[in-house]
Amino acid sequence: MGGVLTSLSLGFFYFVGAIPAGVAAHAPLWAAALAAWIGYCAGGLVVLLAGAPLRAWLTRKLKINATPDPKKFFWRVWHRFGLWGLALIAPISVGPQATAILSLALGEPPKKILLAIAVGILPWVLLSGYLTSLGSHLVK
Repeated sequence: MGGVLTSLSLGFFYFVGAIPAGVAAHAPLWAAALAAWIGYCAGGLVVLLAGAPLRAWLTRKLKINATPDPKKFFWRVWHRFGLWGLALIAPISVGPQATAILSLALGEPPKKILLAIAVGILPWVLLSGYLTSLGSHLVK
């Protein structure tokens, strides 16, 4: 149970290490992956449900700027691929909370943002699960 909680909580804040940490804490790979996915989605959902005060605080805390800057990778992805592109790179860049804040600031509806966050993480869950599986077999 500790491994699942580890994956869940790390998925909320830092997805990259969530699945390996859960497996290292003796959770089955599928449970660690599912918990990391749920935790990641919950990170975006909290921002979407909490409303304007939390979004304003996170924007200040994370120093999020919604002014377009074509020199930055995020803005190049946004202009080329939109919300779905941002959701796909979010797990290895800004995370679900900043993705939700930025997407809301850019006028995307909350339900679409949550769907994009939940779907955008899936390739990373599969990749991380596969690499964790390979690594755990090498350690054994």
